[in-house]
Amino acid sequence: MTAPRIVLDTNVLISAIVFGGRPREVLEKVIAGRFTMAISAEMLDEFQGVLEGKKFLYPSDIVRTIMHELLAVSELVRPRMKMEQIKTDPADNRILECALESGAACIVSGDRHLLELGRFEGIPILDAAAFLARQ
Repeated sequence: MTAPRIVLDTNVLISAIVFGGRPREVLEKVIAGRFTMAISAEMLDEFQGVLEGKKFLYPSDIVRTIMHELLAVSELVRPRMKMEQIKTDPADNRILECALESGAACIVSGDRHLLELGRFEGIPILDAAAFLARQ
């Protein structure tokens, strides 16, 4: 039986790596094989930009290693459809595109624009705590 596919928003991945807590618990479930994480190249680019950016200043070689490890437990998805569901933060649409293309069972996010949607095309959008509470 294949593990349910989920999409972790970039902010959840960043929080899991940098801060731990519930986002890390979610990522650990992916690493343990309980879930398959779908991720797109656009999401990886954002992840890399944030970690290497002025807020966190992670060295490029460390970020590449982290990305390699993430890809090892992920399914790389190439969304064919472009979404414009969230006008106030167009980057959030990359998460929706990945979830739709991958047939994700759930999106885990800390982003208010996504959380306010609640669901997208039948896919629940939960924060890390709500996702963990369902497990």
